[in-house]
Amino acid sequence: MELRDYLRVLRAHWLGIALLLVLSVAVALGISFLQPRLYTAEASGFVRASAEVSATSGALAADQLARNRVTSFVDMGSWRSVAEYTIDELDLDTTPDRLVQQVSVTNPLDTVIIRVEAQAPSPEAARDLAETWIRGMAREIDRTDGDGREGSAAVGLYAGDSARLPTAPSSPNLRLNIALGLLAGLALGLAYAAVRHVLDRRVHDPRDIERVSGIPVIGTLPMDRTLSGGRRILSLDDTGDSASPLAEALRTLRTNVQFMDVDNPPRSIVVTSPLPGDGKSTLASNLAVTLAAAGQHVVLVDADLRRPMATEIFQLPDAGGLTDVLSGRAEIGDVVHTVDPQGNLAVLTAGRIPPNPSEVVGSQRMRDLIATLSEHALVVIDSPPIIPVTDAASLTTAADGAIIVLTAGKTTYEMLEKARTNLDRAHARTLGIVVNRVPRSGAQAVYYGYQYKGDYVSPTADR
Repeated sequence: MELRDYLRVLRAHWLGIALLLVLSVAVALGISFLQPRLYTAEASGFVRASAEVSATSGALAADQLARNRVTSFVDMGSWRSVAEYTIDELDLDTTPDRLVQQVSVTNPLDTVIIRVEAQAPSPEAARDLAETWIRGMAREIDRTDGDGREGSAAVGLYAGDSARLPTAPSSPNLRLNIALGLLAGLALGLAYAAVRHVLDRRVHDPRDIERVSGIPVIGTLPMDRTLSGGRRILSLDDTGDSASPLAEALRTLRTNVQFMDVDNPPRSIVVTSPLPGDGKSTLASNLAVTLAAAGQHVVLVDADLRRPMATEIFQLPDAGGLTDVLSGRAEIGDVVHTVDPQGNLAVLTAGRIPPNPSEVVGSQRMRDLIATLSEHALVVIDSPPIIPVTDAASLTTAADGAIIVLTAGKTTYEMLEKARTNLDRAHARTLGIVVNRVPRSGAQAVYYGYQYKGDYVSPTADR
C-alpha cells in the first residue's frame, strides 16, 4: 500500500487506536501507583594504599597498586558478609541475599572510586544503607587483607562523600512508565488497525472494490437526512433538493450512466443488490427521478415481485401493474403512472403478486415488454436481491445490464463476489457498482471523498 493508504487505514481506525493508547497509559499509571515507592541514595569511597606502603614503594607504585585492587573490591561489594554486617548495624529484618539485591556497587572508569547505590522504602533507610555498606566493605577488606584492625590492610577502602538524603522516589519512574505505555499503546493500536484492515471484509474503498471485483464503481451515495422521516425520493422537480449532497451524488451517477457507453448507451438497466436492505429500490427510484429531471423519458418498472416498493415510494394507488400487463389483463397505458410535472417519468408498479415470480419475470412476455419500453424511453427496472433469488439474473439477460447496489461498511466482498458470479452464470452484463450510505463525516468519509458539512441523520432502512 502507498503512504496515503496507510494513513487512510489509520484514520479509519483512529478510535480503536486512541482507546488502546488511553488503556495502555492507564495501565502504566496503575502499575506505577501499585508499585512500592523506593528511594535511592548514593555513597562513595576511595581506594588507596596505606601510608607505610606509600612510603616504602613510592607514590606512583602505591597508586598503581590501588588501581589493581579496585576491581576486586567492587566484587567484594556483593559478599554476604558485607550484607550480614549491615543487617547487624542497622538491625534490619531481612536476609543477606535479599539485601544484596538492594545494593549496586560500581567503579567509575579510570578512577579509584567505589560508588554504592542503595534502594530502600524511605529516604533515611536508603541513606543509612549506602553509608553502612561502605563501612562494611572497608571492614571486610581489613579482615581479609589485614589483621582485622581498621586500616590494617595494605590497600584499603576509605569513606568519601557521605550519602545525601533523597528528595524524591527513584522507583517507580512515572515519566518512563507513561512513555513506555504510550509506545506500547501505539504499537498495539497499529497492530489493531492492521489486523482490522486485513480481516475486515466489508466494502469501503471504491478503489479496492474495483481492484477485487473488476467492476467499475459508477457512483457513491452519502448518508443524507433528505431520505429521513419515511421519505424515499428527492423532489420530483429536482429543485428543492438541488443543493443536497445526495442530489449532487445522484447527478454524478446520472452522468456516469448516460456516458457509460457512448456508442451503445444502455436503454434498459436492472438495479439489484446482493441482499435486502441495501437501498436498491430507493436508488432505482431516485435514479429515475434524476434522469427524468434532465429531460430524458424514463420508465421505472417495479419488477420486484417479492416485495414491491414503487407503490409506497411514489404514494401510488395499489391497483394494476406489471403482472396485469404480462398476463394480458390490462394494457400498459391503463396501469402506468406519470408522476412528474414535466411528464418525463412514468412508473409501472408491480401489480398483483404471483405465486411464481421467477417464471413471470423470466418469461418471453417480460423480455418483449422491456424491448418495447426501451424503444421509447430509458427503462430502469427494480429487481429483487440477486443472491437469495434468480429473478435479477433473469431480468438482466433481457436488459442491457445491471447496476449492483452495495452498502458501505455492511456488504462484504464475499457477497459482492456471489452477486457477480450469479450474473456471470446467466451471461448477464454488469454495468457498474453503486456504493450506498457512505458516511458524510468521520474517518470512513475519507474513502469516498465526502467531506460534507451538516448534522448526520441516518436514513430509514429501505430496500
